[in-house]
Amino acid sequence: MPINVSALDSLSDHVNDVRLRTAELINNEILPYEGDLFASRRGTAVTDADKKRSKDLRESVKSKVKSAGLWAPHLPAEYGGMGLDFMAHAYMNEILAYAVGAASLFGVVAPNSGNQKILVKYGTEEQKRRWLLPLIEGTMESGFSMTEPDNAGSDPRSIKTSARLEGDEFVINGHKWFTSNGIDADFFIVMCRVDDPSGEAGRSGSMAQIIVPTNTPGVNIVRGIGIWGHATSDHCEVIYDNVRVPAENVLGRVGQGHEAAQERLGAGRVFHCMNCVGQMWRAFDLMVERSLSREVHGGKLKDKQFIQGFIADSYIDLQTARLLTIRAAELIDRGDPQARTEISALKIYVPEAFSRVADRAIQIWGAAGVSNDLPLAQMYLAARTLRIADGPDEVHKILIAKNVLHHYEKGLSWDFAR
Repeated sequence: MPINVSALDSLSDHVNDVRLRTAELINNEILPYEGDLFASRRGTAVTDADKKRSKDLRESVKSKVKSAGLWAPHLPAEYGGMGLDFMAHAYMNEILAYAVGAASLFGVVAPNSGNQKILVKYGTEEQKRRWLLPLIEGTMESGFSMTEPDNAGSDPRSIKTSARLEGDEFVINGHKWFTSNGIDADFFIVMCRVDDPSGEAGRSGSMAQIIVPTNTPGVNIVRGIGIWGHATSDHCEVIYDNVRVPAENVLGRVGQGHEAAQERLGAGRVFHCMNCVGQMWRAFDLMVERSLSREVHGGKLKDKQFIQGFIADSYIDLQTARLLTIRAAELIDRGDPQARTEISALKIYVPEAFSRVADRAIQIWGAAGVSNDLPLAQMYLAARTLRIADGPDEVHKILIAKNVLHHYEKGLSWDFAR
């Protein structure tokens, strides 16, 4: 079933045009060939010929995306992207996410896309030449190395990986895991705590993000961590053992590491939630489609009250999640300090709503719902994972409560109509 997208009166002609043309490509070039484009994701054995056919088909779609001027919405025009502002990108994301994996055909591939944005903002011209441009051209891959197995990822103050300044080099030691894209990456952006008693690099103990080529001696990729029952993944455990890199590999200034990470994660949470909305949209369409066609116990599923309840509850979840996400995006876009609270609220609510919608769609499809023939099982696992990624629900609930209480302690009530 194609995604049904129409122009919205509240959006500019430009954003409506982007959404409509994105939907056209999704409907005509991706959904009819989804199984062939992403054959390996179906969990079935694929031959070398199948892989080549899938790759050739993906390259063909990418060419059409570039011709349509819809490539890399997250990048400025001078780096070959669309140069979309935050809100336009958010509105485009919900369309892209309707077809699972389609974003990669539009040049948006995590963690490369996030690393590209960090390099654009914080990178020197030399860093951009050496790392950003090859990343954009697709001749390099990158990873993001922040989470540590022995320290809470939700508390950046607990990060122990150190970067000691010795002369004109940083010597990095630490233990990371869930380093994204770790198998194929040519370089990692590593979150470190700088150790420099001399004070030349900045205050000792400050956070920094440092570019580390993966072929540097001492970078030990231990394993691709198995997740959700799979033997391995591209989320890797990495040990940094006296890894020496030039001091010029630091991104921005020492002390900006946490700022850059939060900037990346804050916007990323909104984009992740818009992705959730797009996938919920697809799950909802699949749910209703099945209820209209499936005969069971003397009638169509659509006539069963349990199923009608599933549809109604899912409609409410989807609409609420979408509006909450758009509101948070609007607050971020205008620099409203209340945005932090709204980001945490949507980060809790939207993945939970996504889980419920995907779960109901799976139930309606029965055995087919958990098969690799449909994207629903993949959606369900993604929704559950997102309740941990970018900060667990519990941390965001604490942040919401603190922000609200602090507001009331100043003698103000909360302005929900703001």
